Amino acid sequence: MESSPYSWIMTKRTIDESERALNATLGGLGLDYEAMRAISNIYLAANAVRNRVESAILKDVDLTWTAFVVLWVTWIWEEMEATALAAEVRISKGTLSGVLGTLDSRGLIIRSSRSEDKRKVVVSLSPAGKRMMKKIFPKFNAEETLMLSALSSKEVAALASSLHAVVKQIQNL
Repeated sequence: MESSPYSWIMTKRTIDESERALNATLGGLGLDYEAMRAISNIYLAANAVRNRVESAILKDVDLTWTAFVVLWVTWIWEEMEATALAAEVRISKGTLSGVLGTLDSRGLIIRSSRSEDKRKVVVSLSPAGKRMMKKIFPKFNAEETLMLSALSSKEVAALASSLHAVVKQIQNL
């Protein structure tokens, strides 16, 4: 079955049925269908990537997507103050607290405080956390490559540039 930008509204209906229903409902509203199609596909792609990575890689090491992103950001920046880490991962401080508790109990991170302000928690990867990231990130990258294998290298570069431009535009709104 061919992919549709509107498959998020589909259950057992065909793509044609779904698109006819959308056109019947939204046809007279003067909408920018290409913008709707693009944003719908961004949403679909992001969820498909997350689901694929969770099932193909993260479930084997008992990590959630959010826990993986926390580990990834901490691995790249080596250590981060918890508030900055929550902002970088784009989760609430409360959500980060729960994720850090889980990662700490598994020995994957180290939480410490700075001597000048004991209230500020600094997060870094433990040696076990670094080993885990070195083990799973090549698998993650292999999945990235597989997920984009239908595109040429030029198309991958264009996609990355286009998505970067969308993110920058949203940040500037």
